[in-house]
Amino acid sequence: MLTANGDVDALAATARQIDVDVLVTGNTHRFEAYEEQGRFFINPGSVTGAVAPLESSVPIPSFVLIEVSKLCLVVYVYQLVNEEVVVDRIEYNKDE
Repeated sequence: MLTANGDVDALAATARQIDVDVLVTGNTHRFEAYEEQGRFFINPGSVTGAVAPLESSVPIPSFVLIEVSKLCLVVYVYQLVNEEVVVDRIEYNKDE
């Protein structure tokens, strides 16, 4: 089990060690999706909006749906913002 708590360098090291292009992690209860060192990282957040002990900000309930194809990943992010469901689309394309 990885306990990086959102530490970008630790997550990147783990992704390299296990040789993955995409790493889905959690534990911070905060949505994040970003590219780092040629790899894509996703933290779906918390569907309940649970408070994380190490976070000082008010949590935003969120979850993701991920569509996977050979060289493309599409992440649909659902967040509850001001009592409205907001859906964003993020695309990651792997270079051949």
